[in-house]
Amino acid sequence: MFSQQAEREIDRLLARYPRKRSAIIPVLFIAQKERGYLSDDVLEYVAKRMGLTYLDVVTVVSFYTMFYRRPIGKYNIQLCNNVSCMLCGSEKIQEHIERKLGITFGQTTPDGRFTFTEVQCLGSCGTAPVMQVNFDYYENLTPEKVDQILDSLP
Repeated sequence: MFSQQAEREIDRLLARYPRKRSAIIPVLFIAQKERGYLSDDVLEYVAKRMGLTYLDVVTVVSFYTMFYRRPIGKYNIQLCNNVSCMLCGSEKIQEHIERKLGITFGQTTPDGRFTFTEVQCLGSCGTAPVMQVNFDYYENLTPEKVDQILDSLP
């Protein structure tokens, strides 16, 4: 189902853990990196590969916001809307991103470049408002700073 390299990575992970179940999150990251998102067939394969049930795997996927059940854009913009970020202007940032990209939370631009996701906390309350684009954090956001960030993405 996955590339030989991904299968080898999964083998190495499973060998490191006395209980295969403990490797579920890194294995899911590998699967998502391979496929772009976690479809039912991918979850069934991961479950079988790890000796788990489909329900075991889908429960983990549904709990964490970093796993996606449908295709997402090349750049996943995750904007924190928790109390600290809201008090520091995340609603203004949200409105700016929505106007700039023409999408709202949970949507992807028609060209597949951006997905806009609402998250509860990125753990950076002291530098609010905060967003994460893929794996990079951006703090102390202003509409101008958001423009610079998004316009600089290749």
